Amino acid sequence: MESTYYRRGFGLKAEIKGPLNADYSSAVVEAFRSRGNTLTVGPLTFRLAQEFGFCYGVDRAVEYAYESRVKFPDKRLFLVGEIIHNPHVNEKLRSMGLIFLEQGEDGQFDFSGITTDDVVLIPAFGVTRQDFDRLRAIDCILVDTTCGSVLNVWKRVEQYARDGFTSVIHGKHYHEETKATASQVTKYEGGKYLVVFNMDETRAVTAFIEHGGDSTALSERFAGRHSPDFRFDTDLERIGVANQTTMLAGETIAVAAEFRRAFAARYGGDTIAEHFRAFDTLCSATQERQDAVKALLTGQVELMVVVGGYNSSNTCALAALAEDHGVRALHISDSDRIDPVAGTISYQPVRSKDEVTIGDWLAGSQLIGITAGASTPNNKIGETVVQIARAAGLGAELDAALTPPS
Repeated sequence: MESTYYRRGFGLKAEIKGPLNADYSSAVVEAFRSRGNTLTVGPLTFRLAQEFGFCYGVDRAVEYAYESRVKFPDKRLFLVGEIIHNPHVNEKLRSMGLIFLEQGEDGQFDFSGITTDDVVLIPAFGVTRQDFDRLRAIDCILVDTTCGSVLNVWKRVEQYARDGFTSVIHGKHYHEETKATASQVTKYEGGKYLVVFNMDETRAVTAFIEHGGDSTALSERFAGRHSPDFRFDTDLERIGVANQTTMLAGETIAVAAEFRRAFAARYGGDTIAEHFRAFDTLCSATQERQDAVKALLTGQVELMVVVGGYNSSNTCALAALAEDHGVRALHISDSDRIDPVAGTISYQPVRSKDEVTIGDWLAGSQLIGITAGASTPNNKIGETVVQIARAAGLGAELDAALTPPS
């Protein structure tokens, strides 16, 4: 009997290697790598972060999607949401015939048209426990690409729920990964969760832990960000901190430290273990990309160009990291947001959701840092460098810089 659940791929890497290289490789990125991640083009010096672009989890998810098309050439392939948060990659998958399932106005995915003969891919950030159970009930073929780092967070919040601790998740309550993580606590009777986005929200909660107050006001402020039966006056006595893996690592560490401080103030330092838990659920790939950006911010660059989907949390975090360290950051979704003819760039400002277009954006910048979110393929990084060089009128100089020495 054919299996209906796959998590380990299909052993078809040789068959998909050519298409993957054609779709996502970049000669420009290879040139960077052969030159110590630095490329001089006329008066401009480009510095590519040491860690950038596709991480292991994204590589794995994209490979599974390509392998699924080869494995099931005659079946309908559905994808729950997006495989990753990159418009270029998702468009490639659409061109391969994958059908994207979208959420309705009620926030639910419509699985009514899926049959037992269909293949459904679960994205890298996972799906909620409820959606997983719905798909298993259909008995369709499931290809699960959920990232291992996300699964580690799930194990942690499950442990919290088993032990009667509320899971406080540092993340974006509307993000697919955070929704999926929060849903894991509902495996256990009485499992509770609360999502906090930043230190402002964290301090609102810790102030209540220390001093009490109006729980009704907190319930209204955090509406839709906690388990349905959550009570601030009783469910904050024991908490465990977890995080959305793509958040800024420093912020997650600060959130955990603030909760620890509040519990020590309320109950005394010798009782911390009874009320507070925090374990390292930071994604190593996210951390490495953030550390690589920090390394460029020590006087090595004057402008940071960050490439990746606007809905990619880890990409947004890289842009925020640069600006928080005093370096101007321009987050573009794709290389085509740079218009060399018009001399403009369209980008999403840090901690904003609205794209803006400006001109004269390269003036005064000769040291340019380049990085990309974990869902951005190499070809989009290389194309960005080409567009910047063209915008500076350095197309010929770029060609010369990329020409291997004779």
